[in-house]
Amino acid sequence: MGVNTVVRVRYFAGARAAAGVHEEEVSLPHGATVADAVTSIAARHGDGLARVLAAASFLLDGVAVRDRATPVPHGTGLDVLPPFAGG
Repeated sequence: MGVNTVVRVRYFAGARAAAGVHEEEVSLPHGATVADAVTSIAARHGDGLARVLAAASFLLDGVAVRDRATPVPHGTGLDVLPPFAGG
C-alpha cells in the first residue's frame, strides 16, 4: 500500500539516557519489523543508543518480542528495555 507505519517508541533507563528522549514517534515503511525499527532508531540517535539496542529487549504493546522479524503494526507501542543490573 505504500503508507508508512507510525510506531510510538518508549525508552527506559540507559536507553532513555542514550536516546536523549523518553518517547518519540517513528515513521517506518509499511510492513516494517522490529529489526527495521531498531535500525531506524539507532541511525537516528547514534552509536551510544546502537550499543544499548544490541543488548536490549523489546516489548510490542506490552508483549515480549522473541523474534526481531516480528511485524510492527501501525499505531503500536515499542518499549526499549536495556539490560538491568541489580537485585
